[in-house]
Amino acid sequence: MKVPAKRRVFEIIQIGRDHDIASIVFDFFIAFIIFLNLFITLFETFEQSRPYLPLLRSLELITSCIFAVEYMLRIWTAEYLYPRKSRRQARISFMFSFFGIIDLLSFLPYFLPVIFPMGIVTFRMFRVVRIFRLFRINMYYDAFNVITDVLHEKKDQIFSSVCILLILIVASSLFMYSLEHDVQPDKFQNAFSGIWWAVSTLLTVGYGDIYPVTNAGQLVGIVIAFLGVGTVAIPTGIISAGFVEQYTKLKSMADYSEETNIRFISLAVGEHHPWEHMRVSDLPLPPEMILAVIRRGKRTIVPKGNVEIEIGDRLIFGAKGYQDDVGITLKELQLWDRHPWVGTAIRDLNISRKTLIVIVQRGEKILIPSGSLVLRAEDKVILYTKRDVRDSVEIEV
Repeated sequence: MKVPAKRRVFEIIQIGRDHDIASIVFDFFIAFIIFLNLFITLFETFEQSRPYLPLLRSLELITSCIFAVEYMLRIWTAEYLYPRKSRRQARISFMFSFFGIIDLLSFLPYFLPVIFPMGIVTFRMFRVVRIFRLFRINMYYDAFNVITDVLHEKKDQIFSSVCILLILIVASSLFMYSLEHDVQPDKFQNAFSGIWWAVSTLLTVGYGDIYPVTNAGQLVGIVIAFLGVGTVAIPTGIISAGFVEQYTKLKSMADYSEETNIRFISLAVGEHHPWEHMRVSDLPLPPEMILAVIRRGKRTIVPKGNVEIEIGDRLIFGAKGYQDDVGITLKELQLWDRHPWVGTAIRDLNISRKTLIVIVQRGEKILIPSGSLVLRAEDKVILYTKRDVRDSVEIEV
């Protein structure tokens, strides 16, 4: 099926479609343009750049025009980025999104001095915003996602530690101002001078431009310096612990998935499938069904909410364990060699009357259980029980 031109443009300019050659080339091209633009901005600050200023100005104009064209294309195709909104609402949503504003500021400061020549210095200062465009690329990699996940999970603890640091900064500045203002009125002119000293001391920077000269001020400075080392270490320790927890969680999830045999079902997406080009977050799935992974050719894709379903994808679904209001549960039991049930007929099993064996899987065969069926090692037994899991007896498998 032929993809509409607008749709194809959207697919190309989307970052992270590493199975699409055109999109990969575009990603590398835009990354190169960003680095080239940043190089121009940095190189212009050197005296050696003066002979090359005409060339640098031309390159900056070209790169800014490329950013402008990309921005217009993203507005034009915004309806595919926000499929649940109207065309007008989608474009407005993109324009006021974080990356929409970053994309706009990446080229607008270059053209604004033409209209407002008096503000050329201010406008040129905004060119540094272009570096934030790299976040659009980094957000599709696991390393960057781990950082954002840690900051999100530890935001409350980080906020609390920052509040403690701010309180200590204000208290230290007022302390030092009251002790040093009369002796050094030129150094500690007001409370802000004390804040500058407190920040440089608590953060162990120590510029040396402002420092106490009285004995009381120096004594307080020693105490504040010690407090600063401990206070600054709090958010650092929180973030470090967050990284350890995150990687431990990922490792434990991998270990759990190896030890537990979970049943999955798969769905192939063909042409004209109603889920074609839908986002994962928009899929009409039952509450208990989970989209585990997406198989796209030889690649396995983690089904994040903004991932689009494409023709040829194979969706792998899992489901949560069944349990209703009366405590009915279904669970799968893998029998190994030393399990007490191995070699025992079903009728002779010492199990509760509320527990039934509904299916026995032996290799590729599904067996309907009867009282005379003798269980073997490596059988998989599906148990149906009406008792609560908390009342069950733990059996070594």
